[in-house]
Amino acid sequence: MSLSEGKLAGGRGLLVAECFGPTLQGEGPSCGQQALFVRLSRCNLRCPGCDTPETWDWSRFDPREVSTRIGVEDLAAWVMSWSSRLVVVTGGEPLLQQDAVIDLVRLLPGRRVEVETNGAVVPRPELVETVAGFNVSPKLAAFAAPGDRRINPQALRAFAACDRARFKFVVREAGQLDEVASLVDEFSLPEVWIMPEGTSSGAVLGGMRALADEALARGWNLTPRLHTLIWEGERGR
Repeated sequence: MSLSEGKLAGGRGLLVAECFGPTLQGEGPSCGQQALFVRLSRCNLRCPGCDTPETWDWSRFDPREVSTRIGVEDLAAWVMSWSSRLVVVTGGEPLLQQDAVIDLVRLLPGRRVEVETNGAVVPRPELVETVAGFNVSPKLAAFAAPGDRRINPQALRAFAACDRARFKFVVREAGQLDEVASLVDEFSLPEVWIMPEGTSSGAVLGGMRALADEALARGWNLTPRLHTLIWEGERGR
């Protein structure tokens, strides 16, 4: 079943940028696991270095050409046509469409659904109860656009308290780890993962080497961008 020409089949729909897989989850606690990805369109942030600007930057992309409204039944049928147990709902910012995400997850029995989020939108209790986990990636000051509300205290406290969230920070240099530590302390964030910025295998490996010792000293975890190490910048991997 191809979703590149997806349609609204009835019921609630989602604005989708792309669906791909099976591939390997490249980041965080589930790194290396076979997974399917559902990338949703639209975002509440405008990060200048975003690697998926087609989900929000309408100065560069026509939303009618880079997103499709697809019924949750069609999306669920695509997921269930594969044997992969892990399903990653990413974006963009999936929580902008969380009512429909809840509907989708409920149609995926036997699948582990993880939601990747920037942590700036408060999750509904029904979403927390439905998904297996959240991969929350708050944006540090160096990565955010001026004027964006990159830190939402209410949302971060809700994620920290839900017992289903892991916190992943993209870091350019070791000096930014102090900013991570401030957020971890202020919001009592559990299970912290540090990931180097990089769109090439050389940059990712170099970043991991530069950050590893300091992450260990602070009691945090380190994650690669496995898909970048394997496939460099190839899309849909």
